Amino acid sequence: MNVQNPHMLKNSPVGVSIIMNHGRIMQDEFLITKIHLRQYVHKKNDTYSVITAYVETDKGTVEMTYDEGYLGKKPLESATRMLVENLGPSALILRCTIALREQMAAAKNNDAKEDKNNQNKNKQH
Repeated sequence: MNVQNPHMLKNSPVGVSIIMNHGRIMQDEFLITKIHLRQYVHKKNDTYSVITAYVETDKGTVEMTYDEGYLGKKPLESATRMLVENLGPSALILRCTIALREQMAAAKNNDAKEDKNNQNKNKQH
């Protein structure tokens, strides 16, 4: 998850806007199958929202901050309308694939470190 305030996402989203379900959009090496916007609200202040973009691909998923703050009465609907009518999903898909690449690289680095630690432990025994 690539969000600025992950503590706000501990509960289920209060709303989900489906931009694409069961899709087949290629972006570089990723097959994009699902794009959702999700709205989370702060427990103590229902007017503070975090809107995340959730993107599912054939190589993994990513959820990242799309918008955050005091976003008015219907922030999920406004964000969806802005994305679909004005921006289009291509910029969002690009941001999400970049984040997914970073996640995959970090996981690969962690795996390499674990392998090295395991090799060192085996040498000691």
